[in-house]
Amino acid sequence: MDQKSPQGSRYQRKNGFAQVARWVALDPDKETSIYRKFDALAARNLLYLQSELLVLENKLEQIDINDAKSDDMDLGDAIMTWETLEQQFNNGNEKARVRMDLIIKIRARIKEYHEALLLQSEITKLKQPSKRIIKTYREWFNNPRPVLGGLSKTFLDDSDDLVGLHSLETDYLSIFLRRYWPFKEEISMDSRYNVGRYHEKSISAATAIITILIAAFLLVGPITGLYFVVNDAAKLGMLAAFTALFALSVGLMTNAKRAEIFASTAAYAAVLVVFVSGNISNSTTLPAT
Repeated sequence: MDQKSPQGSRYQRKNGFAQVARWVALDPDKETSIYRKFDALAARNLLYLQSELLVLENKLEQIDINDAKSDDMDLGDAIMTWETLEQQFNNGNEKARVRMDLIIKIRARIKEYHEALLLQSEITKLKQPSKRIIKTYREWFNNPRPVLGGLSKTFLDDSDDLVGLHSLETDYLSIFLRRYWPFKEEISMDSRYNVGRYHEKSISAATAIITILIAAFLLVGPITGLYFVVNDAAKLGMLAAFTALFALSVGLMTNAKRAEIFASTAAYAAVLVVFVSGNISNSTTLPAT
């Protein structure tokens, strides 16, 4: 049997942009989908469009003022009636042509401006890649020399202008596990570099298990402890300690916002207060009459 030529292989050796694209594609978690977002250029583009629209707006206002002062009845009617303006434009009226051309230009520019605003608002929602991923990417990209030439070799230099297309969980527990999770070093499929690889699913599974165990402890632990503790002061101390521990666990193991942490902690404390108040009232001896 004839051996197939490696030229047709999906994993044949690649160079330049093809090599970078292959390295990005080999990441199953897509953490290496990192690109420049060009914040400064995007802001400048919006400023240019905004300035152009300001000029066009001023021109339209000047035309409105001049036409309002004109004694031409047809021109005055064109200010108020679109059909008249369109008819005068089709008849070759110069002033109608100037106004119509300006309207069409404004329509195109304001559409472009609004689309740019919406796109930029979506870009700002994308998160910056983690320092761990940026460091890994740079080490591979520049070892032993930059994979890309020209200005392209500098695209990873400015960390603040990088954006990741795939966002992973950013809670402190997940970040901690990623930092110390054991990885398997393997040779890439094109045999050009070593890759330390682990699957994000394993991090997610470990995070879920730890979260479930801590949640169970924070529910069963205080109820059991408060049931056996007799001293009322000790009960109140346990309530404060478990409430603080609950708030800390929610803040570290989830992406909850401050308002959500406050609300969930208040609900948790309310449950414990009901339990404690019932025990305290039962343990209080009523004075003899």
